[in-house]
Amino acid sequence: MFEDRNYKRTFYSAPQSVSTLVAALLEPAIAVGVYVGISWWLDHPIERPDLSFCLLVIALTFPGSNRFKDTLLTAAVGISTSWVSLLVILLLCGYATTSFDLFDRQVLAWWAVATPFVQLTAVAIGRRVTRRWAALPHNRRSAVIVGAGPLGVKAAKALLDARDHGIDFVGYFDDRTDDRLHNDAVPQRLGTLKQAAPYIREHAINDVYITLPLGSQPRIVELLEAVQGTTASIYFVPDVFGISIIQGRLQDINGIPVVGICETPFTGTNELAKRISDVVLASLILVLISPLLLLIAIGVKLSSPGPVIFRQRRNGLDGEEIVVYKFRSMRAMDDGDVIRQATRGDPRITPFGAFLRRTSLDELPQFINVLQGRMSIVGPRPHAVAHNEMYRQLIKAYMVRHKVKPGITGWAQVHGHRGETDTIQKMQARVEYDLEYLRNWSLGLDLQIIARTVKVVLLGQNAH
Repeated sequence: MFEDRNYKRTFYSAPQSVSTLVAALLEPAIAVGVYVGISWWLDHPIERPDLSFCLLVIALTFPGSNRFKDTLLTAAVGISTSWVSLLVILLLCGYATTSFDLFDRQVLAWWAVATPFVQLTAVAIGRRVTRRWAALPHNRRSAVIVGAGPLGVKAAKALLDARDHGIDFVGYFDDRTDDRLHNDAVPQRLGTLKQAAPYIREHAINDVYITLPLGSQPRIVELLEAVQGTTASIYFVPDVFGISIIQGRLQDINGIPVVGICETPFTGTNELAKRISDVVLASLILVLISPLLLLIAIGVKLSSPGPVIFRQRRNGLDGEEIVVYKFRSMRAMDDGDVIRQATRGDPRITPFGAFLRRTSLDELPQFINVLQGRMSIVGPRPHAVAHNEMYRQLIKAYMVRHKVKPGITGWAQVHGHRGETDTIQKMQARVEYDLEYLRNWSLGLDLQIIARTVKVVLLGQNAH
């Protein structure tokens, strides 16, 4: 049995890459550099208050985020979100200390506008530099995978996607015959496990990824002993793809490493940031659309007898039952144990209701649900309780989407999965997008989804 000190040494944080270090320094350096440059341009001398301001900016922006691997759109949203947050904090600090008069308002205004554009330009340049750097022959790293099953193919795809960052995937090693391997792996099979170490040594392979199941432990031990006679780095890829990993991370509980497999992304400061953004945006939107809400309510009342608001039982956070509001779009309203989804040409839908559903205007009352804390603006769409009971038995990891509050719009909806899900395959595709959202959540992603939702709604896609 390992002693505590040896056990703790087995797990450690990976060293930062050079690009991560550069990114950590770049954002604060640009923020301060732009302020100094604009002060010089406007003939404003750098005095003691300006130095204090620069130190505060450095403290609030360090470390910067590594956006060199992001698309420019993702980087732009991330920079904008971070920059607006920073400006709000600085405004609050200025108000609390009554120190606005110590600074040149023109310098501050130009600085607030120019800095995010300079940061985005730096990211664009950094992306190009890192890709050119990775393209240099002496910076490339070759990699092989031991294990040509489904997990090995997933790992290979990840390596191929990282080609722009300096990794060249060479092929697989596996003892099984071709008919027992994954079809995609057969053409790139290089040999058996016993042939792996000689090949790695002869071709100076840099990285070895082991994707064999733990049941193959004797073979893994033998392989490790052979490969350790080379200079290759060795990585073990655990087979956790059989379950839906949500926010997987290595944590520490009093010195014991714990791998988080399925965890909500909304804990601690993330939960606070999510709630604040929901309340602020929902309040602003409700104020702006209040005349529209009144007009729609009148239209619903005139279209057919019945209440204006349709209240439906849905499952919310942690599967708790909640009541969700919508403008009524049907003559008949189902909310029982068996619910028939609306389809194209559904006779229950009123003509005005069809317009509301096509434009998603029937969802607007759910901003009230957001203020109540039952829903979020962005998240997995809530399904009727009866549908949840059915799909939780048919779709793997279906209920994992309930680890967060349901949303008015979501990652699945902006990818065309709105409205009717008349097949199990359609619902499964929607769930996959929901899980992908949970794995990759950020405020920047939320803003992207909101922006893309506006486009989808205007085009009126897939809403019945």
